[in-house]
Amino acid sequence: MRGKQSTSDPRVKSKMFPVSGFVLSFLGLAGLTTGQMFILQNYVDYQSLPFGYVLGVLIYWTFVAAAFTVFTQYRFNQHYQNPMEEFAKATRKVAEGDFSVYIPPRHLPDKRNHLDVIIADFNVMVEELGSIETLKTDFFSNVSHEIKTPLSIIQNYAQALKNDRLTDIQKEDYINTILESSSRLNNLITNLLKLNKLEKQNLHPVPEPYDLCEQLCECALRFEDLWTRKDIEFVADIEDRATIEADASLLELVWNNLLSNAIKFTQPGGTVTLRQSSTQKEVIVSVSDTGCGMSEETLRHIFDKFYQGDTSHSTEGNGLGLALVLRILQLMDGTIKASSVQGQGSVFTVHIPVEYKVKYSD
Repeated sequence: MRGKQSTSDPRVKSKMFPVSGFVLSFLGLAGLTTGQMFILQNYVDYQSLPFGYVLGVLIYWTFVAAAFTVFTQYRFNQHYQNPMEEFAKATRKVAEGDFSVYIPPRHLPDKRNHLDVIIADFNVMVEELGSIETLKTDFFSNVSHEIKTPLSIIQNYAQALKNDRLTDIQKEDYINTILESSSRLNNLITNLLKLNKLEKQNLHPVPEPYDLCEQLCECALRFEDLWTRKDIEFVADIEDRATIEADASLLELVWNNLLSNAIKFTQPGGTVTLRQSSTQKEVIVSVSDTGCGMSEETLRHIFDKFYQGDTSHSTEGNGLGLALVLRILQLMDGTIKASSVQGQGSVFTVHIPVEYKVKYSD
């Protein structure tokens, strides 16, 4: 157990009673007294004053300067030094990796000063840093889990194929399971590589004019067998043509992920709706479903890597799809917004500029 720490930081070198402040206060008061002497010199003969009187005046102003310095230092400590010491201790804890730090506000909301605003922003920053640290830890944990699970399946079923007593049907089932796990592992690694390249801006979009409506139709038709098997009604409300200048291959990933999620989380008998409209400056695409919906907590993290709000569908994905969607749209000056009501469904709305300038990092 650590011993009791000093309240002061050893890196702070300023003194509680600044001699320079005392000297400046004394000189300032002495200057005021001198000015008073010049004003009254025609009425008071200062040269005839006894030395003891002059010494007494000097001692008096010395005590006044000391009292003034102590008072101003006290007020300084009360309104600045003490809060800053508390703030410094909090920042030191954060620097050491403690993100549970919280500094209480010093005043009521109607009497806030700049220091209260700084403290409030600091608390928000620490909370966000704590969330990022948690997400980073979860990220490595989830990557390990997502890679280990299909590898274990592949290893176990490959080992089982060595059994000579297996029937042809059993062998075919085992081989199909190995292929499915291999495909899942391949998709995970592919998405990780794409997401890493997008975040580092090593994967540059290649914009070219193309018909977005045609692309939306093609993406939707790929899921026809899936929504038919689940007895889901699919509704498409899109324009005949909408030409945009964008990277078609990257936007295809956006539509495939959004449609796949909508169908995945919609129960049999539900409805998935694809809508598209456009203005002179942008194209708006929304994908809505009548599925299970999301809580407010899930909405806050839905675009985080590996986050899966509904764990009942965790085996159908790896939690990277929406993170990939967000990064692609950010790179294209686009936006995406999610809204949801639990038990009623979710809506993902995408805004894409008709023309955009690709952003490259220096």
